[in-house]
Amino acid sequence: MGDFLSSVLPSGLLDVLSALIPPVVVAFVFCYFIIKLLRREMAPRRMDGSLVGKGAPHASGAADESTPVTRETDAVNETPIVRSTEGTESDDR
Repeated sequence: MGDFLSSVLPSGLLDVLSALIPPVVVAFVFCYFIIKLLRREMAPRRMDGSLVGKGAPHASGAADESTPVTRETDAVNETPIVRSTEGTESDDR
């Protein structure tokens, strides 16, 4: 394989490529793990520190058989977050 590359590429370019490949691989691996670490640290978390998207919600503290385990439920809030600019009849009076 080395004979094929040396016949296709100029000798100076082959030396440059062989010198640059190891630092490029190390830099890629370093950046991959740094990005992976940053994504994990910036992931949204609950108040107890567990990740929001991972599995079922956990109860805080240790629960034994006599203590009922309460789980968080998503409360449905029927009030809109953004209200329209139009007033209702009670606002016009």
